[in-house]
Amino acid sequence: MRRVVPRFTFVALLVAAPLAAQPGPHLANADPRRPLGTQREWATAQQEWLRLRMERTLPALMRRDSVDMWIVPMREYNEDPVFSSIVSPTTFAARRRTIYVFHDRGGEKGVERLALGGTSQGGLYTAVRSQIAATNVSSGSTTAELWGSAQWDVLTKVIRDRKPKRIALDIDTTFAFADGLTLGEYTGMLSREVLKPDGEWRAQITSAGRLAVDLIAIRQPEEEATFDRMNRLTWDIIAEAFSTKVITPGVTRTSDVVWFMRQRMADYGLTTWFQPSVDVQRKGGTDAVLGDDPIIQKGDVLHCDFGITAMRLNTDTQHMGYVLRDGETDVPAGLKAALGNANRLQDIVTSEIKVGRSGNDVLKSSRARMTADSIDGTIYSHPIGMHGHGAGPLIGLWDYQDGVPGRGDHVMAPSTWYSVELQATSKVPEWDGQRVRVGQEEDVILNGAGVVRWGYQRQTQFHLVRPARARASR
Repeated sequence: MRRVVPRFTFVALLVAAPLAAQPGPHLANADPRRPLGTQREWATAQQEWLRLRMERTLPALMRRDSVDMWIVPMREYNEDPVFSSIVSPTTFAARRRTIYVFHDRGGEKGVERLALGGTSQGGLYTAVRSQIAATNVSSGSTTAELWGSAQWDVLTKVIRDRKPKRIALDIDTTFAFADGLTLGEYTGMLSREVLKPDGEWRAQITSAGRLAVDLIAIRQPEEEATFDRMNRLTWDIIAEAFSTKVITPGVTRTSDVVWFMRQRMADYGLTTWFQPSVDVQRKGGTDAVLGDDPIIQKGDVLHCDFGITAMRLNTDTQHMGYVLRDGETDVPAGLKAALGNANRLQDIVTSEIKVGRSGNDVLKSSRARMTADSIDGTIYSHPIGMHGHGAGPLIGLWDYQDGVPGRGDHVMAPSTWYSVELQATSKVPEWDGQRVRVGQEEDVILNGAGVVRWGYQRQTQFHLVRPARARASR
């Protein structure tokens, strides 16, 4: 299989796509137990987003990469990573064998969408079912075997009738998102004469590569309002967790805060894509002394990593908190300055994120500016959207600060989202010069006009856990 590096242009991606964020689904239900709305409202919005993805984004990507036909076969519970980006919100798994075929008919005819063995996905696909003759059943083959073979026969006919010059398959050595074709399905396809290397139809077979990655990564402007609400809710849960509603100094362990977060998500009907974490830094304390699940004390610096999942979208946020000592009304100035250093590093990274740049380019220039500003930091940002660690270019890894070969070389497209994840370590005078690590992570939107903005906002002040006396005096 020959890997092809296609021409890169974003003009087509913006055709017919409004640049301003549109309102999200109408949330008629004001029940505070459902802050993001009902399941039915979710599905209505997601179906519209899918339609726009199929009509706006898919044709532009196929033409950018000169792909005439994209074939995505899969079997039940062994779905391709692209599955959730091409099916309706009421479809949770493939059925038996489903083969999705996208054929660019050119010009205004657009991209034909076929579901071989699948459903129309709310009218977005033409569903094609195979017919198994009764004579075949008497041959001794099982129904499952006949059905599977018949699906390949249908695909053979689709290819013969359309005669594509260039067929993309999800085989890729760099991105898991573009590597969903299993050996079994690949073998099944090649067993048909029409797809053999020396077969009757000599279409060029290529890797879907960036086509698959960018179809997953590119978001519709209409999704932004929902993403804003999700980030706001993520903030709200963290603020509640880092408060005296949850934390009693000298009693509460970090694991108690973690499980509060998990439970709050469940209360709201949400899930997550990773287990939340809460950790502590303490004046004079070391990891060995604090242990894996310390009891939170007055004067502790708190850090969390937390995200939610809803409507097949994800958030990812890291914030800092501080437990006030008796007599304190605010965070020590040295800790404020430490957060300020992390904020400065956020400014640097977000200003370097631009359409057409690779993740490695953003990392290199950001680190150069970080060094010039005398910030002791690390940058390990990533795309987010349909997946938490999403499809698209990596901007460093915590242990790859000189660039990430392959995954960091992918370039940024308009209408993509990123988690700006980083840390800045600073000496704190009030802690006798002890180094304090401030980890920050906030989601940003690189919109269709190439402008970067926060998904909600970014943390510039510590969450405060106030002593009992301060609470009583309010």
